[in-house]
Amino acid sequence: MTRPGGHRGVPHTADLRIEAWGPTRAECLAQAVRGVCESFLDLTGAVAGRTREVLLRADRDEDVLVALLEEVVYWLDTEDEVPLDVELAPVAGGLRARLRMADAATLPVTGAAPKAVTLHGLAVSRGPRGWTCSVTIDV
Repeated sequence: MTRPGGHRGVPHTADLRIEAWGPTRAECLAQAVRGVCESFLDLTGAVAGRTREVLLRADRDEDVLVALLEEVVYWLDTEDEVPLDVELAPVAGGLRARLRMADAATLPVTGAAPKAVTLHGLAVSRGPRGWTCSVTIDV
């Protein structure tokens, strides 16, 4: 039996560790994005103002997760935007991501912003209850 999607922060020395899960790979990865964004902003009442579409090229699930979270860091750094919603569709050699973005400057800050995705402890797997992933983020 699969379980509904979700995420949680896990204590980690000087970094942010996110664990996420979902019945599908897409839901699991979207939950990881949500977990990262909720780690430093209060998204309650946030409204998406722009949609961005990106093509994530990667062969392995772990590389797709890294590419997706690097997009989060990129848009935060360059446009001060964060995704409120993520839709993922498989394409040859990766995923197409549709990100519904909110202006981060209008949201209450609750923690340190992500700076980079690390490869240490990176994991994406499918099991009998659905998909899970774990990732460490430099803050």
